[in-house]
Amino acid sequence: MSVPIAPGRWPFLGHTPALLRQRFAFTDTLPRHGEIVRLYLGPAPVYFVASPRLTHEVLVNEGPKFRKGAMFDKFRPFVGNGLVLSNGDFHLRQRRLMQPAFHRDRLAAYAEIMRRAATDLSDSWRAGEVRKIDEDMQSLAVTIVGEALFSTELGKAAITEARRSIYVIIQQGMIRALSPKFVEKLPVPGNRRFDEAITRMQGIVIEVIRDWRRAGTDRGDLLSTLLLAGMTDEQARDEVLTLLTGGIETTALALGWTFHELGRRPDVEARVHAEVDEVLGGRPVTIEDIPRLTYVRQVVDEVLRQYPLWMLMRRTLTEVDLGGVRLPAGAEVIVSPHALHHDPKSFADPDRFDPGRWAPDRVDAVPKGAFVPFGAGNRQCIGNRFAQNEIVITVATLAARWKLVPVAGRPVRIKFTSAAYPDSLPMTVVPR
Repeated sequence: MSVPIAPGRWPFLGHTPALLRQRFAFTDTLPRHGEIVRLYLGPAPVYFVASPRLTHEVLVNEGPKFRKGAMFDKFRPFVGNGLVLSNGDFHLRQRRLMQPAFHRDRLAAYAEIMRRAATDLSDSWRAGEVRKIDEDMQSLAVTIVGEALFSTELGKAAITEARRSIYVIIQQGMIRALSPKFVEKLPVPGNRRFDEAITRMQGIVIEVIRDWRRAGTDRGDLLSTLLLAGMTDEQARDEVLTLLTGGIETTALALGWTFHELGRRPDVEARVHAEVDEVLGGRPVTIEDIPRLTYVRQVVDEVLRQYPLWMLMRRTLTEVDLGGVRLPAGAEVIVSPHALHHDPKSFADPDRFDPGRWAPDRVDAVPKGAFVPFGAGNRQCIGNRFAQNEIVITVATLAARWKLVPVAGRPVRIKFTSAAYPDSLPMTVVPR
């Protein structure tokens, strides 16, 4: 189906709050028009894939016929050719080199970093204080990914810089990716903050890499895995920046929204607390506990469904037959996790927060391609298990000791960029 959009009205352009809200509203209505909807970005057609079935084709069955699309091209000059942005044989090579960093034994070591960081955060809270939970979760996510990447004193400086710069890079970078080319040349504060932040991050990462080269020893961190695999300084820098940007936003947002939803739903919160108490029995959480925290994982999956990325882009490498529609080589294709996760054909009453959707007797009813919080196929996020473990371990650690109560008269609103951010998330810390 073709839905022509006048160039001046295309809702991807611009980034005022009102237009950002329109993006979600616009893409979420497209499945009503068919499985593939042709849009126009000015004179150029863009194909919106609006069904789980064809999403699975694009991301999995026909995945090798696609590469990353136009939105990702605009990131490459700034964050390099890391795993999220690279294509073809180079992407496959890099993924294979990085895979050992996410094997089970390494995940167990990272789980200890996660538990320790979450415990330190828990210990810093005081009964009755109001915390900015969104900021706490952002800081926690930076700490966890940073400590998994870097284990030296200089690495601590890189983590400090990441706290300062990484969210500027993520949010201002998305604005650039969704705006016309000329916008990045404008002398406006957002552009200046982005340019300064990416320069600082690139500089400190290269400094840490050169420090590692001088020592030349396996320190058991992610950076050691990359360099011992034979990556050049530039390749390792790009992958580190990719892991920092890709490994922080999703988990920080998921954690913030999890505590928001628990605060709104005492029934869900009570089940989480009961399960944590039963499984842990007052001891620290370990990676072996994660499979037993079944309801916590249901809550996490529902948060990932409710608050996902807005969209992914792909470009056809060759002509592709997709659902009977012939897409030419070079066609730009959009998949919207947000639209898929809120499609009532896949999820009844999709705006309702319901962890029961992910109960063992219901989860198999979710169609393939309907739930893609980390992508799918050969481009699925390499750190998806890392992220899921991080969220569950943090929730279990904090919920074992605290209740987080919404602040009366402080409604939480959503700011939209690449994903759904809370405008603020104040919550009162109450001992259990």
